[in-house]
Amino acid sequence: MVEVVGVRFKKAGKIYYFDPSQLDIEKDQYVVVETARGIEFGKAVVGKKKVDEEDVVLPLKKVIRLATTKDKLTVTENKENATEAYRVCDQKIKEHKLDMNLVDVEYTFDRNKVIFYFTADGRVDFRNLVKDLASIFKTRIELRQIGVRDEAKLLGGIGPCGRMLCCSTFLGDFQPVSIKMAKDQNLSLNPAKISGLCGRLMCCLKYENDEYEQAKKELPDLGQSINTPIGKGKVVGLNILERIIQIELPEQERVVDYTLDELIDEGIIQV
Repeated sequence: MVEVVGVRFKKAGKIYYFDPSQLDIEKDQYVVVETARGIEFGKAVVGKKKVDEEDVVLPLKKVIRLATTKDKLTVTENKENATEAYRVCDQKIKEHKLDMNLVDVEYTFDRNKVIFYFTADGRVDFRNLVKDLASIFKTRIELRQIGVRDEAKLLGGIGPCGRMLCCSTFLGDFQPVSIKMAKDQNLSLNPAKISGLCGRLMCCLKYENDEYEQAKKELPDLGQSINTPIGKGKVVGLNILERIIQIELPEQERVVDYTLDELIDEGIIQV
């Protein structure tokens, strides 16, 4: 077992484990840590705990110290500088007539690098742009191309459900989502109804998918013949979440509803 603390650098960002270095770190405290890209400022969203060595990549980077008021002021200044850097970069993109869309700008905590996030349909030759930016900001410049899902996560917004986007509020990682999930949940396959602001399939299709997959294993298939206590029929409808089966009885010219538990109790369906 190894002692760790979970740190997040952005809202709804991925959680990274660090060595607490004998510091008394509690949840929701701000910390300064050593990372692969330098010294960074983050929030401890997971307090000190023990985890198996197999669950982390050793050796762990260390927490340098609890954040001070000066550190927090540095973060505020970096955000203000990033706003100005965004304006400058956006102007330079127009001057170079580059086919790219600037999304966000970020200063590293130690100000050793400025990262410009952008989207583009294809590859972009931004070498001259980097030279211009380096001469203006006198520091290392990184241009990072991101996808439309990452863009939505950075910018935020309101989804079709009327709530703030999941990716920008609490989802740390994007989970694979497929059209099969929409089919399994009997949702409309109209792209406009199952796509998020990013234009990709909505992340929430994943939330109930396991429940639907389990229900499909337990329930009979549509069109399947089935013997009921009142006669032989055919499955014509399924309410997957409530485990209700609609069975058409041709001889009686009616459709009856059975719960999965009722059919199991009758011994008609085996689990």
